[in-house]
Amino acid sequence: MPDLYHTLLKYDIGYLRIIAGSWGLELETSEVDSAAEELCASFLDLEAVTETIEILPADARSALTVLLESNGKMEWAAFARKFGEIREMGEARRDRERPHLKPISIAENLFYRGLLARAFFDAEKGAQEFAYVPEDLFEIIDEVTKEERGGKSTEPLGRPATPVEKAFEIPGSDHILDDATTLLAALRIGRSGYQPDPQLTALLTAAEVLRKGAPQAEKVKSFLEASRVDALRALVEAWQSSQEFDELRLIPTIICEGEWLRQNQPLVTREFLMDLVNSIPQNKWWSIPAFVRGIKEKFPDYQRPAGDYDSWFIKRTSDGQFLRGFAYWDQVDGALIKYFIQLLHWLGMADLASPEEGKEATAFRIKSKVESQKSDLRPSTFDGKIVVSSNGKINISRYFSRAVRYQISRFCEWHDDGERRTETKEDEYQYHVSARSLTQAKEQGLKAEQLLSLLVKYTNGNVPPALVKALKQWDAHGTEARVEKLLVLRVNRPEILEEMRKSKASKFLGEILSPTAVIIKSGAESKVLAALAELGLLSEIEI
Repeated sequence: MPDLYHTLLKYDIGYLRIIAGSWGLELETSEVDSAAEELCASFLDLEAVTETIEILPADARSALTVLLESNGKMEWAAFARKFGEIREMGEARRDRERPHLKPISIAENLFYRGLLARAFFDAEKGAQEFAYVPEDLFEIIDEVTKEERGGKSTEPLGRPATPVEKAFEIPGSDHILDDATTLLAALRIGRSGYQPDPQLTALLTAAEVLRKGAPQAEKVKSFLEASRVDALRALVEAWQSSQEFDELRLIPTIICEGEWLRQNQPLVTREFLMDLVNSIPQNKWWSIPAFVRGIKEKFPDYQRPAGDYDSWFIKRTSDGQFLRGFAYWDQVDGALIKYFIQLLHWLGMADLASPEEGKEATAFRIKSKVESQKSDLRPSTFDGKIVVSSNGKINISRYFSRAVRYQISRFCEWHDDGERRTETKEDEYQYHVSARSLTQAKEQGLKAEQLLSLLVKYTNGNVPPALVKALKQWDAHGTEARVEKLLVLRVNRPEILEEMRKSKASKFLGEILSPTAVIIKSGAESKVLAALAELGLLSEIEI
């Protein structure tokens, strides 16, 4: 890599003055080569580098760490994907717009501090553009940050939870797998009125199980057939590496708007917060309010390039008020940290606790990988059971194969949109086979005999004979009985009904039930009453 002096020679004097100012210096010359020598003399100093690194925003430090861990250089395309672009502009535009005062990305922040440069180097595929730290400057920065990057020398932020903060425990679990199965089944059958959880939809999209809201057949199959341990691990890994899953957009108490969202770097923010979380002792209850305060005091700009609290257009959901300025840090940046901890709980990576049931979580406990897999993950794909009743009700344990529940649910009515049961049966899902549900299944190309095969296979043949008969007859004859709500006109003499059938009101009458009773077509009650009145008959509607 080029050293600092040869890197600086590429730039104009205006840029060199900008980076000098970021280090608290003022150039005494207007010549580029002399200015480069002057800057090298000041920059290549352990104390100066230490002071500069200490005042960097957290996201810029994270980006610099990525470069350091890549031996000081990284393909520009990969670096820019994570940390943003640097706007191309000439001297006049730069002097007019002063981009160093409001950098649009982490990369620009580092660039206008002289800590990041771009150049083409020879690579396996030919000349490629790289982001790099000048070689001699890299050696000093590497020495300054080595202890910090060791990860264990820094104390965790915050403090252990108090007995009150951890009084009511809320264990983390793998329920996310069951909720994902329900969502995929609902999308597959086009369940009317079903409102997918935006957070779960975003996660399944990150895992490539969904694309533009539509299930991807092969990915769905692999996800549902995977063991609970493997399926949960796949979701966690998809979340950890996703550049599209944006926690800030998903916080329900705020609404994010505007062009600045394109420069938002959720992956960088996630990695930074995860590093802070990983510094907390595993399996130890930790105070959420104290953890949030610690980040506010030490790393307030953890997700804000150059500490920008004004150009981000964020509204409060409750009243639409814009939350601009550092005064709203707790409602935006603090809320993101709390939401991040909730995500860890949702993904089975942490337990939560609160002062009492129903209160906001005030403590969390990061599980070790061993503990995460112990919580309620079962080793067998077919733990749990299916219970089938003669009246068509089907109870499926959440520990049974998710792929099988997904298939069975396509033939059935759902109780409470397929959500888990309450108090006594919270680990069961309830479904009901009906003529309507079989008709809907038929419209998707499914047959009742397929449902029967599934039930026989996964209950070891314990399917009530009455249901076996009903499913076979439905395939052969369709719906053979119907219960309907009808409005019936009853008269006390057959002559009255005959006279009504000859009048203009006959078009409002349906099937004749008896000489003195006939069905009234839906919505025609008032017309029939009027026709009866014209015949000199007063009548009434009984409800």
